[in-house]
Amino acid sequence: MSSILWLVLYLVSGNLIIYCLLPQKRPVIRYWLGTALGVLLMMWLPALCAFALRFSAAAHWLSLVPLVILLGLSYVFRDKLPAKAYTSDDKTSIQLLLFLALPLTVLSFFLIWTHDLRPAEDGSLYTGQACYGDLSLHLSIITSLRNAAFPPDYAIMPGNLLSYPFLTDSFTTSFMLGGLSLRAALLISSLIMLALVFAGYSLLCQRLCKTKPGMFIAALLFFINGGFGFVYIFDMLYVPLGTADQNSLQAGTGLAERLWNILEGYSWYQTPTNHAEFDTYNLRWSNVIADMLIPQRTTMGGWSMLLPCLWLLTDLILDEGQRIEQADTKMSLQEKYSWRQICLLGLMAGALPMIHTHSFAALAFCSFGMLLYSLPRMIKHGDKRHWYGWLLYAALAAVLSIPQLFTWTFSQAFKTSEGTGSFITFHFNWVNRYGDGLKDSYLWFYLKNIGLPFILLILALFEKNKRFRLLFSGATVIFVLAEFIRFQPNEYDNNKLFYVWYMLCAPIAADYAVLLWNKLKGIRARGLLAVLCGFMCFCSGTISIAHECLSDWQLYSAEDVETARYIEENLPEHAVFLTGRQHLNPVSSLAGRTIVCGPDLWLHYHGLDTSRRNTDIAMFYQDPEKNADVLEEYGVEYILVSNWERNDYYVDEAAIEKLYPIIFESEYGSLTIYDVSGGTANEQ
Repeated sequence: MSSILWLVLYLVSGNLIIYCLLPQKRPVIRYWLGTALGVLLMMWLPALCAFALRFSAAAHWLSLVPLVILLGLSYVFRDKLPAKAYTSDDKTSIQLLLFLALPLTVLSFFLIWTHDLRPAEDGSLYTGQACYGDLSLHLSIITSLRNAAFPPDYAIMPGNLLSYPFLTDSFTTSFMLGGLSLRAALLISSLIMLALVFAGYSLLCQRLCKTKPGMFIAALLFFINGGFGFVYIFDMLYVPLGTADQNSLQAGTGLAERLWNILEGYSWYQTPTNHAEFDTYNLRWSNVIADMLIPQRTTMGGWSMLLPCLWLLTDLILDEGQRIEQADTKMSLQEKYSWRQICLLGLMAGALPMIHTHSFAALAFCSFGMLLYSLPRMIKHGDKRHWYGWLLYAALAAVLSIPQLFTWTFSQAFKTSEGTGSFITFHFNWVNRYGDGLKDSYLWFYLKNIGLPFILLILALFEKNKRFRLLFSGATVIFVLAEFIRFQPNEYDNNKLFYVWYMLCAPIAADYAVLLWNKLKGIRARGLLAVLCGFMCFCSGTISIAHECLSDWQLYSAEDVETARYIEENLPEHAVFLTGRQHLNPVSSLAGRTIVCGPDLWLHYHGLDTSRRNTDIAMFYQDPEKNADVLEEYGVEYILVSNWERNDYYVDEAAIEKLYPIIFESEYGSLTIYDVSGGTANEQ
C-alpha cells in the first residue's frame, strides 16, 4: 500500500539525515532521533504540499521532492567525523527499551486495540471510558481531512479555521489516503507514536539519571503515576459511603467489593487518579497512560516530538558545561560547539505548534529556565559562541513557529471567532480553586495528587547537584506559569504543561530515591521500606490502568456504521449535513462529512460560540417549512434525522418528508437521510 511505502521512505530518510548530521551520537540515539525526525517530516511535508494540491495522495507523492532536497542538504552539510560505534551505554539503552519501553508500548497498544473502534460481531464499534469523549473529535478531523483544501476549516463548524493542532490527526489521515481503513490507520499511527514516546522518555531518563535503577524508576514514576488517592479505598472500609458510578472509591463494604466497583469498567472516571466527584476528593493527577496518551492523540503525537527536543536540549547544555570548563582553547569549533545539533533542535522545536501547542509552549518555557540557569557560567567564561548557540536555536524555532502561531494559534487564543475574548487569563492553583478560595490547602493538594515523588522533589531541593538544578530550572518556569495562568477555557488542560514539568522532575525524584536507598545500607528493614514506597507510588496508577483495560463502551451502533458506509459510498466527499449536536455522530466522525455545528463538549473549549447555530438547527427541525432559509445559509445538502435529533429538537418528521425525499433509511428505521436538492443518491 502507498501509505506503508511513504512511511518507509520517510523513516529511512530521517535516519539518513541524522546519520549525516550527528554521527557522533550513539547508534541507539541516532536510530531513535532518525525515526522521530522521519515521522515529523511525514506530518509536515504533505501538509505543506496540500496548500497547492489539497491534502491528497498527490500531495504526499509531491512531498517526496522536498524530502529529497532535505536529504541532499544534510549530505552537503554533513559532519565528516566517523560514526560512533556501539558502547556500553548502548547496551543500557537496549535494556531500557526491551524491559521498559517495549512492555509499556505493548500495554498501551492493547488499550488502543480495544479503544479505537473495536468491531463487535453485530457490526457496532466499541471503545473504553477514556476515549468515549474525545475520540470522535479526532475521528472527525482525521476523516474530513481527506482531500481537504488547506488551510482546513473545522468540519464540525464550517467557516472557522481549524486552529486545533491537527498534524497528529493528519498523520493518521495519510495512512487512509494510502489505502488503509480508518481503524487500521488509527492502530498503525498510534503504535508508531506510542513507541516513540516510551522509547524517547526511557532514553531521556538515561541521559538525565545518574544510576541505572534511577532510569527505570523515573520512567515508571512518570507513566504509572498517581498519588495517594488509593487511600480512600481503604478509608472507612466497612461503611458504605456511596454507590457504584457515584462513588466507587468508597461504595460497598469490603476491599474486594470496592476494588471491583472501580475495576469493572462501567463507572465514569471513578479511579484514584481521576475521580468524577471532584468537589469531594479533588483527585486530578490523571494517569499518563490511561487518561493522556490513549485518549488524547495530540498529546501522544506532541510528546513523540517533544522528547527528542528535550533530549537534544539537555544533552547540549550538559555537554556545554563540560566544554566551557575545559581549559584547552585549541579545540576546533566543530569539536567544541554542536552547531548541527542546535540547528536540528531549532527545526524540530519550530515544527511543534501545529503538532501539539502545549508541548511547544512547555519546551519554550523550559528552554528559558535552562538559559537562565546557564547565564552565570556563560557570563563568567565570556565566550560569545555560547550565546550564538542559544540565539541560533531561538531564531530557527521562531522562524518556523511564528507563521503557525499567527495563522492558527493566536487567532483562536486571543480573539475567538465570535469575539468572546482571550484564552489567556490569570488563574491561581490550577484545578484546586473553589470560588475565591481553594478546595484543598495548597501543598496538600499536590502532595495528595502526586504522592511520594512530590516529597522526594522537595527534599532534593536541598542537594547541591548541578544536574538537579538544571532540571529544576527548566521545570520551575513551566510550573509557575501553569500555576498562575490558564491557557485554555478548560482549566484542566493546563495538565498538559504540568506533565512536562513532571517529565523533568521524575528523574530527580528517582535519583534521590536511589540516593536514600544507598544511604540506608545496613538497615534491615530497607527492603520492606522499598516495597512500601513502591506500593505508595504505583498503586493508584496501576488501578487506573487496570480500570481502563476492563472498560468496554459502545461508541457507534451497527446502524451508525451502516449509515456511515452508505454516506461514504454514495454521497459527495465534502457534502454538508444538517444534524443534531451529538458528539457520537456517524456523519462527521465515521464518514468525515461536514456538519453545520458540532457539540460544545469540544467547540466551547476551542473558543467557538455555537449559540446562534444551535438555535438555527433547533428552529429548522421543529418547523422545517418556515425555516428553510437555514439550509441555504449554511449550504446544507443533506439532513439527518436520528434518535438524537428526535430527543433534542422534537423533530417534525412529517414536514421534512413532505419537503425533501428520503434517500437512505437504516435497517431498523431509526436513521434517515433526506436530500435537500430533491434528487436521489444516484443523481449526485
